Amino acid sequence: MGRNVLVTGGAGFIGSHLVGALVSRGDRVVVVDNLSTGQRGNLPPGVDLVVAGAEDASALEPLMRGVELVYHLAALASVQASLDNPLASHAACATATVTVCQAARLAGVRRVVYAGSASAYGIPAGPVQHESDPLSPLSPYAAAKLAGELYLQAFGASFGLETARLRFFNVFGPRQRPDSPYSGVIALFASALMRGRQPIVLGDGLQTRDFVYVSDVVRALLAAGESRAMVGQVVQVGTGKPTTLLELIAALGVVLDKPVQPGFGPARSGDIRHSCANLDQARALLGYSPSVSLSEGLAHTLRWMEQTAKTT
Repeated sequence: MGRNVLVTGGAGFIGSHLVGALVSRGDRVVVVDNLSTGQRGNLPPGVDLVVAGAEDASALEPLMRGVELVYHLAALASVQASLDNPLASHAACATATVTVCQAARLAGVRRVVYAGSASAYGIPAGPVQHESDPLSPLSPYAAAKLAGELYLQAFGASFGLETARLRFFNVFGPRQRPDSPYSGVIALFASALMRGRQPIVLGDGLQTRDFVYVSDVVRALLAAGESRAMVGQVVQVGTGKPTTLLELIAALGVVLDKPVQPGFGPARSGDIRHSCANLDQARALLGYSPSVSLSEGLAHTLRWMEQTAKTT
């Protein structure tokens, strides 16, 4: 018999894939999403959608009754948006997280799983990041996401709420909207190439990122909801394999079967040079290892983009 699960941000990119997996295993799912970037069409049939922000306690508290497991993915997932409006970023990330934790605690929810961000590290100390590395967020978004992590830690210590925290690296896949200013670099590069435009690399293209396909992230989220060893812990979710932006563009060219010559623009001030997840903790606490290669993930993503373009 399935469980009652609440997912904030469940109509968005990662959230909707998670909701699909939960429904497939027989859970009863309620989604809370303000639809600022999420879409109703991302959700499978039979899922209850409440259009509200996760910071809205009056909307959230009644929905928590009878819920066993909460996945908190709602956020304003944009560094630039946080620079433009730090208060809105704080409300959507930090305030929303303490609101979710409080509502879950009052309702007797068993566990809250949090989608954090590798942006918490700021400029990393080395090319590979570990959970124990110093945390030095450089944007209001990164600070608000880290504040969310700390709220989960505090609610666990103060009230005994079971919590699990994940730090995502560069997630990509279907439903990541290339028309959104918040999109990741893969969605932006792929969209440009499919439109016959030149992808523009900021900097020399030798900066590295850890690109992880969305289905692998969903597997980590599902495991975090079940693993006893994960309670009170934080784990990174990536592939453990660094990819330069030039390698990424070349891989896109292989999938599209055409040569690609990128353009170059000035590097962004304060941009992180190298980012890659060490997965020792993920393997130990979640039994997690990535199963989708970069080329496979790109092929799935481009196929979805092509199908979407035909129907819009």
